[in-house]
Amino acid sequence: MEVLIFVIVIIALIVVHEFGHFVAAKLSGMRVDEFGIGYPPRALTIGKWGETEYTLNWLPFGGFVKIYGEDGEDHGPRSFASRPRILQAIVLVAGVTMNLVFAYVLITGALVSGTPRALSVVEIPHATDLQIVVAAVLPGSPAARAGLNEGDLINAAADAHGSWTARSSESFPDFVTASQGAPITLAVEKATGEKTSIVVRPTTGLIPHDPSRYALGIDEGIVGVVPVALGAAIIQGANLTWGMTILTAQGLWHFFYGLFTLHANLSQVSGPVGIAGAVGAASRQGFGDLLSLMAVISVNLALINLIPVPALDGGRLLFVIIEGVSRRRIKPVIGQAVNSIGFVALALLMVVVTVHDLLKLVH
Repeated sequence: MEVLIFVIVIIALIVVHEFGHFVAAKLSGMRVDEFGIGYPPRALTIGKWGETEYTLNWLPFGGFVKIYGEDGEDHGPRSFASRPRILQAIVLVAGVTMNLVFAYVLITGALVSGTPRALSVVEIPHATDLQIVVAAVLPGSPAARAGLNEGDLINAAADAHGSWTARSSESFPDFVTASQGAPITLAVEKATGEKTSIVVRPTTGLIPHDPSRYALGIDEGIVGVVPVALGAAIIQGANLTWGMTILTAQGLWHFFYGLFTLHANLSQVSGPVGIAGAVGAASRQGFGDLLSLMAVISVNLALINLIPVPALDGGRLLFVIIEGVSRRRIKPVIGQAVNSIGFVALALLMVVVTVHDLLKLVH
């Protein structure tokens, strides 16, 4: 089931991207010969409306739009190559734009359906799936010695006198203080997803302004699910999409800069196997989590496609800019050769990342 969800997610994200190219090409007066879901070989023809054939293809990971003259070999009045440079650029950027718009829709949907997030005091009574998240661990503290780490979730706690959950009327720090140093058993979900029990004994002297108070040595926050009203979600979704786009752009810049300077850290890079695992985990956690992850992937797909590398939209856009500045067409054979080299380089990078994913699973 998780594999099916992963395939649907990838198809949805790429079809949305290609739909952007499709609409922009149609509006620009270009002839679109085919809109395909999946990659050839062709499985069946859905139908033909107007001049465009709609097809299903055997390789399910993606889709494509076949625009007449997009490789520069045809210069008919409705070919890609014959249209003004500004329209060519708009068509190339339209796929990226659609992915960003789709990410905004997904984030807004995730906010409306509800996703785990830090809660204010007034939100706690209206929330579900309440948990304590460990924001920081004091080195050398009981929490550190017991194995608690930043990002761990505390679902419940118990000592010899009673138990605590996030729904309890008393706060977690008050429960810890009331133990008076007796051992506390914590039900913990590690950042890796593993669920375990940890026994920790609170001690004094950890809080500078209240040294006699028993504590574990952690900073914590309460996380839960509270759906956001549609009006507020529309505004918050725009802000979150913008922030995510900026952070993703910065991350990609640092990664590719490191790649060219031979200092790239591939340990944080995921290929199809890693993404499939993340999609599966998000689908198990809830619909809102799945939408949020899809939004992250959509933003990444958009910005990666803008990189001026042959075979990507950014590489083709660079060709259009060069032609516009030089006022000379790049010979189709040169463009096709450069795109082929770029495609091979991207395929090799994908193989390396996939092997890296598999090695992480083995170890």
